[in-house]
Amino acid sequence: MTFEGFIIHHSSCTSINGVGYDFWIGADGFVTSAPLLTDPSNIHICLEGNFNRGYELLGAAEKQQLFIASKLIMELSRQYDISPLFLYPHTPSCPGKEFPWNELVIYPSHGYH
Repeated sequence: MTFEGFIIHHSSCTSINGVGYDFWIGADGFVTSAPLLTDPSNIHICLEGNFNRGYELLGAAEKQQLFIASKLIMELSRQYDISPLFLYPHTPSCPGKEFPWNELVIYPSHGYH
């Protein structure tokens, strides 16, 4: 499969119904993967939480969750030979208007942040 990038979701998205992602990153940092990648164009990653609420000040748990997402994206990028910079929101409201994109920083040449 040739993938174009990564679609980022949050668990409060009403159109997911618990099955619209390939990887789930829980609030505790635990990663669960689907048995198969289902979208031939993109890899879908869902972070537990509601990023439509204010996340201006991230706590340690949220920072860890985003760090784990960064590590997962880097590993999948290597495995499937796609750029880790191609990150897209699922919809205009998912992963939420307050999703901390700046905290999900990927530096391909130097590893993660």
